[in-house]
Amino acid sequence: MGNSKKKKTSGKFIAENRRARFDFAIDETFEAGIMLHGTEVKSLRNGEANIAESYASYENGEMWLINAHVPEYLEANKFNHEPRRRRKLLLHQKEIVKLANGVDRQGMTIVPLKLYFNDRGRAKLEIALAKGKNVADKRETAKKRDWNREKSRILKENN
Repeated sequence: MGNSKKKKTSGKFIAENRRARFDFAIDETFEAGIMLHGTEVKSLRNGEANIAESYASYENGEMWLINAHVPEYLEANKFNHEPRRRRKLLLHQKEIVKLANGVDRQGMTIVPLKLYFNDRGRAKLEIALAKGKNVADKRETAKKRDWNREKSRILKENN
């Protein structure tokens, strides 16, 4: 589960896809940079973004973030960006190959998990190679979560 190199997301948090961990079984995570326009960076610094409905796609040897919503920056008049434009993800070539193989051979999906600024002020996206869960798996996840919550409540009452 995850990379051997654990990267900390200690920078400024922007957006999270909370539904992804419920709908998908996360196999491996990657940290990707994003190619952004200036007004997009300003909008992200305001903490406005939505990656819940977005996904990543492999096309012509490159990774693209599709359907992520970064609202227009209000002070930017005519030089603004398109809110739902495709954004190129910056990854090492071997990471791109690994993601592409996972999608092509194993039928997995590339799901964005978190969008944040790292310590150096660069916008980063945490993406995951994931497999979709069926209804029974989702029910099992909900049962485990409820049981852990109940268990912690019981332990807290006894102590």
